[in-house]
Amino acid sequence: MGDDSPNDIPRHLAVIMDGNGRWAKSRGLPRKAGHRAGAESVREAVDYCNEAGVEFLTLYAFSSENWNRPAEEVDALMKLLERFLKTKAREIAEKDVRLTAIGRTDLLPESCRDELNKIIEETKDNKALTLILALSYGSREEIADASRQIALKVQSGELSPDNIDNDTISKHLNTAKFPDPDLLIRTSGEFRLSNFLLWQLSYAEIFISSKNWPDFRRSDFEEAVENYSRRHRRFGRV
Repeated sequence: MGDDSPNDIPRHLAVIMDGNGRWAKSRGLPRKAGHRAGAESVREAVDYCNEAGVEFLTLYAFSSENWNRPAEEVDALMKLLERFLKTKAREIAEKDVRLTAIGRTDLLPESCRDELNKIIEETKDNKALTLILALSYGSREEIADASRQIALKVQSGELSPDNIDNDTISKHLNTAKFPDPDLLIRTSGEFRLSNFLLWQLSYAEIFISSKNWPDFRRSDFEEAVENYSRRHRRFGRV
């Protein structure tokens, strides 16, 4: 699980990319302009992690609650996602990055879903960095889904209730194939998890930046990781 010695580079970095709308509003621009600007920070995040030796990068791209935003904004976000997958994701793939996704991606528009599945298949053997997009994702829903799967196994006799432990739950989450994040970065100065990886972030270090996501660049990632490297992760021990 770890010790109380200083860390170096996080194996898994997770990011809540907050502040696109605020960035746009401060410039008198529509919210969708902020989302477009935020896509450039995604590229910088991938480049930094790839070069620094981070193995997994999870980006909270679209939450299950985001479906409740105005239809015009949701439509713009879906078009932006599709454009990202067709352009920047292909740039990313050329750098030996594997792209995958967690969340209820079946709820995405068909054209988006097809493009996502296509690039996931195309990059499945890439080795440098695994980029995990959290799309139509909500952690409470994920835990509820895992609980149902476990309950069905108990009901069928495949699993005994006495054998259910932390590992059992982890293996039934969307992130079963990935290690838990070591470091969470949240931008725009907000101090909450917003239904993101609630189980997986139990022991993660947290770095809050006052910058809005479109302004968060390589030097900011370097600052966050340097801050992480000075911390002692005790996992509840003395």
